[in-house]
Amino acid sequence: MSKKISFVIPCYRSENTVGKVIDEIINVISDMQEYDYEIIAVDDFSPDNVFNVLECMAGKNEKIKVVGFAKNFGQHAGMMAGVSASTGDYVVFLDDDGQCPVDRLIEMIKPLEEDYDITIAKYGKKKQSMFKNICSRLNEFAANILIDKPKDIQMGNFMAIKRFVADEINNYKGPYPYISGLLFRSSNRILNVPMEERKRMEGKTTYTFRKMFSLWLNSFTAFSIKPLRLATIMGIICSIFGFLYGIFVIIRKIINPAIMVGYSSLMAVILFIGGMILFVVGIIGEYIGRIYMCINETPQYVIRKRVNLTDKDIR
Repeated sequence: MSKKISFVIPCYRSENTVGKVIDEIINVISDMQEYDYEIIAVDDFSPDNVFNVLECMAGKNEKIKVVGFAKNFGQHAGMMAGVSASTGDYVVFLDDDGQCPVDRLIEMIKPLEEDYDITIAKYGKKKQSMFKNICSRLNEFAANILIDKPKDIQMGNFMAIKRFVADEINNYKGPYPYISGLLFRSSNRILNVPMEERKRMEGKTTYTFRKMFSLWLNSFTAFSIKPLRLATIMGIICSIFGFLYGIFVIIRKIINPAIMVGYSSLMAVILFIGGMILFVVGIIGEYIGRIYMCINETPQYVIRKRVNLTDKDIR
């Protein structure tokens, strides 16, 4: 009995590239006789003609399934929707711009046949802008600290997971999905597969600084309480600093009564303490706001259209 691979492709501004990506997937998987497949493409309310392109391809191949969002919810929401609709023994995530080396698919799947639960492509040199490289490194650093990502594991856009990991991802109902956080809390049996990232077929990244910052917030506020602990530690440190400085000022005044209380130093302390208070309150407020959104059952995504899928196939 053949095993099934579900390919999940979030799509945005890719009407000229996603068709080529899907065609390549079909060509590659046709040489892997022991595997069946399905392709779930999620249109994240793209302003171009992506949905029509996908709908046309799905009309010719029932193994291509299409989800159309009612508004833009982001890449990770698209991945969540794709996982929800998937039925394969393995789920493979890839981009719609042709950067993922699909021809190396077998190298991503074989470790899952053995003792690994998650495989992630590790690129020697990423073909992206310096700005995005810097943001990626900062994101990796934050993930190491805040969501306990193994330091020797590199995150990437080309990933494969076993069915039980996909089911665990589906159990997450919060409105702020972050796929890497869900993966790292599901299993530690993760393997980086070295390969070379391709050049983007056309266009440029749609990740703005705002989107990257929002994703960075999701990476720890949805999956870690360490920032709250950090806020507590900072509060304790500031309190100790203020207490010691107060003792220092008193002793100095006793030793030399002629010393005037410094306006500049006083303002510096006030600004420092005030800044720390606002920072801590901001962190707490971010958590409270997300709790509020969860209580109000804010959806991860809203589906407007489906092709080759029924209401029962995807929540």
